[in-house]
Amino acid sequence: MISRHKIRELAVQSLFSIETTQDTPEVAIASTMQLCDLTDETVPDYLTFLVSGTIEHQDELDEKIATHLKNKWTVKRLSRIDRVILRAGLFEMENSLEVPKKVAIDEAIEIAGDFGDKDSKSFVNGILSNFVEG
Repeated sequence: MISRHKIRELAVQSLFSIETTQDTPEVAIASTMQLCDLTDETVPDYLTFLVSGTIEHQDELDEKIATHLKNKWTVKRLSRIDRVILRAGLFEMENSLEVPKKVAIDEAIEIAGDFGDKDSKSFVNGILSNFVEG
């Protein structure tokens, strides 16, 4: 059984792949599972939910993220990894009934630390925190 954290990592890796190759979610997920030596595992439904949902709602996610960028920055100017982490994190925050928003943010921050640059964690935290009331 693949952990929820690992599923989120696989989702970010799959989304990064899609951003680069324009593959379908199914192809990107299969490639990511293979790269991570998980070909013997069944693709978790939650992984498909995160990747397909993020791609399906990408334009609206980008619009929401853009409203919190400063100095005329655009979503397209963000690093590719920060962009996909923000999209996946925001999608999970808005669409998962199982995961509290703060948990989704914490997971996105952790993944940003693993895959992003030295500023990614604070940047992802700063943007996604705007979407939590109170």
